[in-house]
Amino acid sequence: APSPTTAVPYMSVKCIDVRKNHHKTKWLMPWGPNHCEKLKDFDEAVSRQIEANDIVFAVHIPLPSKEMSPWFQFMLFIMQLDIAFKMDNDLKENAEITLDVSLAYRDNMFDDWEEIAHAIEIRKLKCTFGSPKTLESEGRHYDCDFLPFMEIGSVAHKYYLINIRLPVNERKGINVGIGEIKDIRLVGIHQNGGFTKVWFAMKTFLTPSILIIMVWYWRRITLMTRAPVLLEKVIFALGISMTFINIPVEWFSIGFDWTWMLLFGDIRQGIFYAMLLSFWIIFCGEHMMDQNERNRLSGYWKQVGPIAVGSFCLFIFDMCERGVQLKNPFYSIWTTEVGTELAMAFIIVAGICLCLYFLFLCFMVFQVFRNISGKQSSLPAMSKARRLHYEGLIFRFKFLMLITLACAAMTVIFFIVSQVTEGHWKWGDITIQVNSAFFTGIYGMWNLYVFALMFLYAPSHKNYGEDQSNGDLGVNSGEELQLTTTITHVDGPTEVYKLARKEAQE
Repeated sequence: APSPTTAVPYMSVKCIDVRKNHHKTKWLMPWGPNHCEKLKDFDEAVSRQIEANDIVFAVHIPLPSKEMSPWFQFMLFIMQLDIAFKMDNDLKENAEITLDVSLAYRDNMFDDWEEIAHAIEIRKLKCTFGSPKTLESEGRHYDCDFLPFMEIGSVAHKYYLINIRLPVNERKGINVGIGEIKDIRLVGIHQNGGFTKVWFAMKTFLTPSILIIMVWYWRRITLMTRAPVLLEKVIFALGISMTFINIPVEWFSIGFDWTWMLLFGDIRQGIFYAMLLSFWIIFCGEHMMDQNERNRLSGYWKQVGPIAVGSFCLFIFDMCERGVQLKNPFYSIWTTEVGTELAMAFIIVAGICLCLYFLFLCFMVFQVFRNISGKQSSLPAMSKARRLHYEGLIFRFKFLMLITLACAAMTVIFFIVSQVTEGHWKWGDITIQVNSAFFTGIYGMWNLYVFALMFLYAPSHKNYGEDQSNGDLGVNSGEELQLTTTITHVDGPTEVYKLARKEAQE
């Protein structure tokens, strides 16, 4: 697959809005048959006595002779200001810039522009100046951080137009002390159409495969005379959450202008994360022998509770950013001091909690390994056939536990990296290049893991009874019965589970 996203740089064109009443429904085009009257630079504006309030920065998306496509899925825009140093117009400390922004669309070159959104936004300028502020340095540019500008959750139209005004009001102190702005540049980031097609194809192929194994798995459990145990229910719930994230509802985004798809995708992924993290805790706990409180969800509230609280907090955080963007695409939580600190704190705390969770999971897996190894000491007393059978079971179980740890490690890395890449345009200095193989690989890994769990943990229809093992070498039948005969209510999905259960009962 091609790389997931493409970044396209745009340079705004300075248009003159000569009308006296600045009405936001009038759209200024940077090029084409109905293009606006342009300014080369602000020196020309000064010589022609054109005020700052009469200048509009216009950006047409995409570039000439191209068009946007619904396959691009979303558009994210970052703004960069070119600010020059001037002795009499210096950039104030903690300066804020006020933007009067409008966004419009059309589907062919001859239609009128239709407005999507209009907002007055304030952005904090974070700029540094490398040289001493003397007359010799006049004209040199400040080094300014990128500013979050806009995010749209669907690309339903072919052409978009952004008009930006910088209204000046000295009495109210609006756009005063922001230095001499020379140009406004935008960077547009959208998903690659090629990557979208590969992603959709994966989802379309994986949905039926997980659905089929889920139906087969649950049918196997209902054929049993006993009720399903906790572990079986949790594996089934994991299968449901995997199916929920798999269902390719994104196909509808090609035909409909569903701007909420990004938020919906985040919610689906959040549910799956919460289910997967809870499952790993219960999976390890159910195979521990030093725990009598098993086969009850209430026994895991201390571990599963914080996961639920964390997921709910992430949901609230997402609603504060993407939820508000459904109404105002120019809104960003990163624009205010408090918002930036909250967002950074949220991501850092989530990363630390995930790392601690992973260490706790490693500790649980170590305990399970130690207990299973202790149980292996009783294997030499068995018949050869039964010993080989149990050795094979324990080897496969240990292998599955190691795969679980690897899957957990990759999931933690994926979560942290995806948070960093989502924020790296906003953070400025931290940049990580994540290619499509990482996204498709992790997604494929989750599906394979869930598929393998349901396949391995479906109750077996084979019966390793006394007739098969006791006839071999004539070993003490009491030992055999102890390992194979289980009480109905503690009967588990696998014999390794029963092994672990026995020890707890004893």
